[in-house]
Amino acid sequence: MRQSYKFTKTLTVLLLSLLLVLAGCSSVKTKSDTAAPAASTESGEQAASDTAAAAPVDIELLAMTSGESDVNIIRDQLTKNGFNVKLNLQPDYGSFKAQEDAGNYDVALSSWTTVTGNPDYAVRSLFKTGGDYSILSDPEIDKLIDKAAEESPEEYAATYKELEQKLVFDNAYIAPLYISYKSQAINKEILKPESVRLSKSRALAWEDIEFNDTSKNATQPLVLTQSASTLTSLDPIKGNDGSINTINTNMYVRLINLTDDDKITSDGSLSRNFSIAEGNSEYYFILRDDIDFAKVENGKAVDTGERVGADDVIFALDRAKNKDSVPDHRTYSLHEHIKTVEAVTDPAALDAVNAAGGGTVRAALEKGLDAPISELVSDKKQADNKAGKYQVVKLTTTEPFPQVLNYLGHQSAGIVSKKQVESINTYDVAKFDVTKDIPYGDQNTVTEGAAYNNTLYASGPYILTTKNDYEAKFVKNPAYMPGTENEPKISNINVRFIADADSALAALRSGEIYSYYGVPETKFSVVEGDSKLQLQKIESNGVSYLLFNTSENRPVGKSADLRKAVLYSINQDEILKFYEGNKIKAASTVSPLVDTGNVLTADPAKVKEFLAAYQASK
Repeated sequence: MRQSYKFTKTLTVLLLSLLLVLAGCSSVKTKSDTAAPAASTESGEQAASDTAAAAPVDIELLAMTSGESDVNIIRDQLTKNGFNVKLNLQPDYGSFKAQEDAGNYDVALSSWTTVTGNPDYAVRSLFKTGGDYSILSDPEIDKLIDKAAEESPEEYAATYKELEQKLVFDNAYIAPLYISYKSQAINKEILKPESVRLSKSRALAWEDIEFNDTSKNATQPLVLTQSASTLTSLDPIKGNDGSINTINTNMYVRLINLTDDDKITSDGSLSRNFSIAEGNSEYYFILRDDIDFAKVENGKAVDTGERVGADDVIFALDRAKNKDSVPDHRTYSLHEHIKTVEAVTDPAALDAVNAAGGGTVRAALEKGLDAPISELVSDKKQADNKAGKYQVVKLTTTEPFPQVLNYLGHQSAGIVSKKQVESINTYDVAKFDVTKDIPYGDQNTVTEGAAYNNTLYASGPYILTTKNDYEAKFVKNPAYMPGTENEPKISNINVRFIADADSALAALRSGEIYSYYGVPETKFSVVEGDSKLQLQKIESNGVSYLLFNTSENRPVGKSADLRKAVLYSINQDEILKFYEGNKIKAASTVSPLVDTGNVLTADPAKVKEFLAAYQASK
C-alpha cells in the first residue's frame, strides 16, 4: 500500500521530523510479507537479525508463477538471513525450463515425483553424471547411486542415508522443502468414487473409471483436466514430465504395473505373469494375446488387427535403453541397466532356470494360467493362450538390479508398434532435421489444423484422436483386453487444459469437469466443504526442493559455503505451518521412499558462519 501526505508551509521542522519517525515505526505488510510466519525462537530471530545486518548477499531465485506461495516464504526466509533475493518468475514450464537451461538463476524452485515407487528413480535422473535431468558431476554421488541400485531394500537404506548426507548436508547441491500429499477431488454425483483410483506412484488409471449411471459409459465423455497444454511427446521415451506422464501411461501398455501402494503386479499389463531368476539379473515375462494396437480413422479408434507381441516389446525396450535411438531421448538413464531383450522359444529353457523364489521359471510363469505352456511361438500371430501357445520375453540386466521392474512400470517403458514407429522414423537420427523430419509422437500431428496427420498406434486402453489449445480428446481402444475386467469402462475422455488451479477447482465445482487430479493443499477445505465433491489424499512421492546452479559461472556454483548458507536458511516448520500441516518434512527426493533419519533444521547461526566464510573467500 502506498500512502501520500499533504504538508503545509506552516509545519515546523520539529513536526516534520516527528511524522517521519512515526512513519518509520509503522509498516503496512503486503501479502508477500505475511506469506511466511515469524521465526520460531528468540535466539533464531536474533541470529537472523545479526546476519541481515551485514551486507546482503545477492541470490537469484527462479520459479514459475504457480509457485508463488513457496516463492514468498523462501524469499522472506532468505531475506531474514542476509540475502538480497532477486526473483526470476516465469509464467509456464516452457519459459521456466528455458531460463534454467540458460543458467539464469542461482537457485531454482524444483520438484520431483518418483512415479515408479523405487528410490533409484528418485536420484538417478536428477543427480548422476549424465542423468536426463542432472546438472551435477560428482564421482562420489555417482558411486553411491550405483551401489544402492544393486542392493536389496534391507541393504540400501544405509547407502541412501550416506548419499543424502553428501548430496544435501556435505555439499548442499539441493535444499529440501517438503513432501506433498497426492490428492484428487471427485464429483461423486457423477462418478463412482471407488472407481477413481489414487495411486502413490503411478498416474491415474483411466480404464477403471465409471459413471454412477453406467448407461452413460458408452455415450458421455469423461471430462478431466491437466494444466499443461503443450505435450512434450507422445512417443513414451521422449518425455518424462507432467504434460504427458498420465497421457502416455494410458496410451501404452507396459510389461508390468504398479499397484496403488507401489507393489509390482502383472494386473492390467501385457504380461500374464513374470518371474525373476536366481541372481536378480534375468527377468521373464509371459505375454497375453488379447491386445491389438489401435489407430485413428475419421476421428474414431479402430483395431489395426496388429497384435501387441514380443517383437514390439523387444523393439520398444531396445529403443528405451539406447540414448541415441531418437533425438532428444529423455528417459534412457531409467533403462540403462537393460543389457538384452529377447524372445524365448524353447520351453525347456524355462525348465533349466531356477526362479528367485524357488522352483523353476516355467512353474512361476504358469501360476494361475488357464492353460499350461504347451508351445512358445516366435510369431505373435500364432499365440493362443487358451490353447497353451504363448510368447515369453527374457530381459537381462547389466548387473543384478531388482529395481529394473519398477522402471518397466514407468510410462517410458510403454510398448510401441515396431512396424509403425519404424515407418515414421525413417530419418537418420544423427542427421535429424527439425525443419523437415517429423518424429513419431510429435504433438503437431494430432493438433487441429493443416498439419494434422494422426499416425499414433496405441497399445494401451485409450488413444489420442485430436487436440487444440483447449482440450485433448481420447477414445477407447476397441482391442484392449475386450471382455475382461481391464477393458476400459468409459468410451470417450476429454482432457481440458486449465493452467490455473483456482480455475480448475471452479470448473470442478460448476460441473464442467468431473475430477480434478492434484488439488492444492490450500484448497482441501474448499473441496471438503462442497457436498457434491469427495476429496481423496495420500502421502505422495513428490518432493519440492531448491536446486542450486552448480555452474562455475555463478558464485553459488563455486562456493559450498554460500549454498549451505541458503540451505540452513530454510525453515520447514514455517512452511508446514503455512500449509496448515498438509505438507511433510523432507531431507531429499528419497525421503518418501526410504527413512534415512536425516533431518534439515534451520540454523541462523550456521547461516551467519557460512556467509562469513563465503565473504572471506572472495
